[in-house]
Amino acid sequence: QVQLVESGGGLVQAGGSLRLSCAASESRTNLFTMAWYRQAPGKERDMVAVINGGGGTIYAQSVKGRFTISRDNAAKTVYLQMDTLKSEDTAVYYCNTFPAAKIHWGQGTQVTVSS
Repeated sequence: QVQLVESGGGLVQAGGSLRLSCAASESRTNLFTMAWYRQAPGKERDMVAVINGGGGTIYAQSVKGRFTISRDNAAKTVYLQMDTLKSEDTAVYYCNTFPAAKIHWGQGTQVTVSS
């Protein structure tokens, strides 16, 4: 069973940057379209950014131009570079397959942006 481990979150001031990592336990995830999702308190989990096997990307409108998703297949890892962070980016961030989340959700990584 594939496992996903998210890391890299933390507390940052508005305008700052963070880089999140999502490490997979198996290399077959390199073939999957992967996404970063986030869930703010009291809200549903939403897609933030998507990357397919060929490196094509899609972004939610709210993060376009500020966030960059990438992947390193040798490391079995998907990254999310987050720049110009805003308070509304505060959430727990998760990674999974897209469009359907077919892997058991990891614990996520908390991102808190102070204004």
